[in-house]
Amino acid sequence: MNFILFDDNRTNLLPLSYTKPVSHLRVGILCIYEKWELFLSKKVSFSTENYLNEKYPIKLSKENYWINGSICPNQQLIDNILSLKQNQSLKKGHLLIAYRSNNEEDIPQETIEFESDCLQITRLWEIFQFNEQCIVSDFKLLTKGRISAPLSSTNQVVNSDLIFIEEGAKVEHSILNASSGPIYIGKGAEIMEGCLIRGPLAMCDHSVLKMGTKLYGATTLGPYCKVGGEVSNSVFMGYSNKGHDGFLGNSVIGEWCNLGADTNNSNLKNNYAEVKLWNYASERFENSGLQFCGLIMGDHSKCSINTMFNTGTVIGVSSNIFGSGFPRNFVPSFSWGGASGYTTFKPTKAYEVAEKMMQRRSVEFNSVEKNILDSVFELTKSYRKD
Repeated sequence: MNFILFDDNRTNLLPLSYTKPVSHLRVGILCIYEKWELFLSKKVSFSTENYLNEKYPIKLSKENYWINGSICPNQQLIDNILSLKQNQSLKKGHLLIAYRSNNEEDIPQETIEFESDCLQITRLWEIFQFNEQCIVSDFKLLTKGRISAPLSSTNQVVNSDLIFIEEGAKVEHSILNASSGPIYIGKGAEIMEGCLIRGPLAMCDHSVLKMGTKLYGATTLGPYCKVGGEVSNSVFMGYSNKGHDGFLGNSVIGEWCNLGADTNNSNLKNNYAEVKLWNYASERFENSGLQFCGLIMGDHSKCSINTMFNTGTVIGVSSNIFGSGFPRNFVPSFSWGGASGYTTFKPTKAYEVAEKMMQRRSVEFNSVEKNILDSVFELTKSYRKD
């Protein structure tokens, strides 16, 4: 059996999906594709945009199961998918969940209706909105039948049964309260002294909480993230830094991002109105239905010290934000500037920054990464005043 995750709602999930398939978005502890691989006990491949194929290739065989990469799996979904016969599809109403076919284009007309609920990520804000639900389910999946590494006696702990520490993690002189949800600390992760943590929390491998961090659930730190200050209900995809004081709430930060010292975002409008967020599909601001909604930042973007982000701000890929005042609520990819205006962040300069940051994590900025960003630069030209 061969499993392929196809993109769905990709345009609605830009700018995060500019640089990766939808299934590589992290919600909970794991990326969506990692959840599928654990449930299936098999590696998956990806059907995505052509310019992403070199990094995220598709692998075909004689028996192919095509699965919607924006849907988070559960055991009932797995059972229904594995029971599909050749040339059958699994749907919930109009939502195509999966199908079994030799070719991606040959979507079977014979349909099996999925009777239960399933969780699908269709909008950017749903990543933090559903993060608690996904941390809880991922926690159960990852810790079932396992025993946590011991937690140092220097810590103060509430509800230790919902705290799981992987081997090699360091946690000292901090307060961990899992009464509101589980706390998962990955391999090689570190919680420095004086941190105040209220679950649900997911710290992935080698992530770090700086001294005195105040962290509210449901928050996820992807691998190799460094975070300080005050954070609430936010998701860091991975390899990104918010190393100093400042507030971040109801937000999603892509990979290879850096938030300067004392960066703050608003997550609530002064009039308590519903927050609108830029949508690439409609090319206008869209009602989120949420009262709390903060910052969405695409991969490789940065901001300087004392940056202030307004409620419901969307920053594209490889943008560099600096200066006084609030930047616009929508900043296109490869933008250089701030409230006083923007110029184009030239790709050659942007790639120099990406290469240096990735080297700090012993990751190579190679021709594959460059080609992806070249494509994003071309795809986003219409949003900039080049």
